Amino acid sequence: MKIQRPYPKVTISPKAERSVKDGHPWIYGEEIRKTEGDLQNGGLVDVFAGNAYMGTGFYNSLSKIAVRLISRNANDVFDARFWRRRAEYAVRYRRTVMPGPDFACCRLVHGEADMMPGLTVDRYGDILSVQITCLGMELVRDTVYRALLDVLAEMGETIAGIYERNDVALRVREGLPEYKGWYRAEGIPVRESAVTEIVENGVKYLVDVENGQKTGFFLDQKYNRAAVARIAAGKRVLDCFAHTGSFGLNAALGGAEHVTCVDVSQPALDMARENAHRNGLDKKMDFLCADVFDLLTELAGRKSRDYDFIILDPPAFTKSRKTIGSASRGYKEINLKAMKLLPRGGYLATCSCSHFMTDELFRKMLAAAAKDAAVSLRQVEARRQSPDHPILWNVPETEYLKFYIFQVV
Repeated sequence: MKIQRPYPKVTISPKAERSVKDGHPWIYGEEIRKTEGDLQNGGLVDVFAGNAYMGTGFYNSLSKIAVRLISRNANDVFDARFWRRRAEYAVRYRRTVMPGPDFACCRLVHGEADMMPGLTVDRYGDILSVQITCLGMELVRDTVYRALLDVLAEMGETIAGIYERNDVALRVREGLPEYKGWYRAEGIPVRESAVTEIVENGVKYLVDVENGQKTGFFLDQKYNRAAVARIAAGKRVLDCFAHTGSFGLNAALGGAEHVTCVDVSQPALDMARENAHRNGLDKKMDFLCADVFDLLTELAGRKSRDYDFIILDPPAFTKSRKTIGSASRGYKEINLKAMKLLPRGGYLATCSCSHFMTDELFRKMLAAAAKDAAVSLRQVEARRQSPDHPILWNVPETEYLKFYIFQVV
């Protein structure tokens, strides 16, 4: 006897069917061929290809991504126990791959990579900083938050508050309002301050969860910063696009002779200076408010040899396929100038955080820059984001960070 399912139904195109069979969780609006039942934005829908059940997901007609799958199991019941299992899978994975003190400062939920679409949860000590960019996830957030708190409590981890950083324009496309603030609900604690101290790789930081970048801090470079620290001893380091100084601080703590942090934002550098003081590194570091492109041009113009280790951690130069060309030129410009500035045997750490700037394109750009600079690159390390930001091979969007360390020879 055929079981009657309680959800509306969408039938998808052959193209979408291939994508879903390959493991991708998104279905775009133009890929829906037929709908049955009362579809509600933020509600659940069953996805079919012909007569074959493909999965169940959150529906939103306001979004380009009309369906975000949360399950491919027709036997799943989407109640509190379901979200408890999802939360437990995510948290236990982090406890494994981010052991010891790293578990106190890591990403606990990474959206689609944890089968919780549009949900980001970062842990900063006793604060969970959350961002939601999916209407369906917004509607079940109380259940998910309580599941996360329960799982952490069972592990002996104390959380003093959940801060929502839903102040991102992406929410508007989902029909969601922008806001930020403590999540307030019965039984959920509220912390007095959104400022807290974290320790990463032995470096102490003051993190402002309310006003900091993204959810408060960039956690995805944690182990890349440690890689920089390992080879920084005795080096004169130029940390470009330093923001609050995380790479520079790791280099200084790793034994660098001196570190210069450069960023266009004076408030970010003020926090970097405060972080240096917090770690007793004031005498080894200085801070320069300047445009990195202009500074590298000026240093190249006078053939400076002030630095033998240059770190390039720029913001994403592209957030769409349309601007890859101009972004590639920007990446090449800064890498070319850095390669020219470094003496023979100097070191370059360089990265891109844009998904659209693929590893193939990034490597191609680096090779072209090295050719124009008349240098060779000896690869020391090739890295990605830390494992608390997991990469699903069948979801290319989860792979975005490329990080390389080279010796220029």
